[in-house]
Amino acid sequence: MELAGQTALVTGAGSGIGRAVTVALAAAGCKVVACGRRREPLENVKKESSDNILVYELDITDNGAVDSLPKKLPKDWRNISILINNAGHEVGGRRRFDEGTADDWASILGTNLLGTFRVSRAIVPGMIERSLGHIVNMGSTSGIKADAERTAYAASKFAIHGFSDSLRRDYAGKGIRVTEINPGIVRTDFAEVRWGDSGLAEKFYQSFDDFMEPEDIAAAILYALTQPARVNVAQIVLMQSSSL
Repeated sequence: MELAGQTALVTGAGSGIGRAVTVALAAAGCKVVACGRRREPLENVKKESSDNILVYELDITDNGAVDSLPKKLPKDWRNISILINNAGHEVGGRRRFDEGTADDWASILGTNLLGTFRVSRAIVPGMIERSLGHIVNMGSTSGIKADAERTAYAASKFAIHGFSDSLRRDYAGKGIRVTEINPGIVRTDFAEVRWGDSGLAEKFYQSFDDFMEPEDIAAAILYALTQPARVNVAQIVLMQSSSL
């Protein structure tokens, strides 16, 4: 499908994969609502990319803020036909299950899973009304095969798979497509945010023979979005070339 002229909404748009997708969509002619908790990174994306980007501060764990999102957008930005549910984190993760805390688990699941639910629930009614929409949910290879010391994160991504599969069936034949993107190791600030330590993050990335870049994932998302309306790319798995 042609992307030019469509309106997209991207969560977690200020950095990493979200930033790369926002830039790619804007370059393809989309109007992009770039959402994130911190305004400055979003403004930087707009400044360095395109005037087709609308900066919108949003905490996807805030029910009221998400519910009011459609009505708070300027009228000519409300007809969202592309939703990229990208926001997520693993702060407090990467530790053995018995070393984790309920607060850490709640935070990871609250953002990665329930945040995706909230934003989808806010945007989907408009898609139903217009019989037009494409929802892209950010999964992970950790939602296909779980790693040790990632119980909450893996659980959130396995759940995203179930959510995406069921959502696709809910709206099959109604003009709404659903795609699940499952990346492996992508070099972003995700690891640094996880540990709060740039040195640990660098050591983590250097433990791999290679890794992907955010633009690689953005390219896969645009591939799914630009397929003919008769095609629903249900799932894409991307792994660095050195992976077994």
